Amino acid sequence: QALIRIHIVHHASKNPVFGLWFIDELAHHGYKLSPGTLYPIFFHGMEENGYLRSSVQRAGRQSRRVYRATAKAKKALAAAKEKVSELFGELFEKE
Repeated sequence: QALIRIHIVHHASKNPVFGLWFIDELAHHGYKLSPGTLYPIFFHGMEENGYLRSSVQRAGRQSRRVYRATAKAKKALAAAKEKVSELFGELFEKE
């Protein structure tokens, strides 16, 4: 779950993201999530904890809720990148 959260913040810090797009994005990386998992566990939970901020975008008759990373999320992403980089170095160092 931590990797999915990092992935969400990574994309949401670049552009607003929405559920169906993100389900497809995660599928490209081998994850299979349903909207019933993605929204309550990830999007809503991360919003409640201050990592995402949502708004409704309208396009004609349709509207969709999009999520953006907050400053708190960007700070956490920077820290996670450092830790992942360090771990990656250890995992792939030559013996």
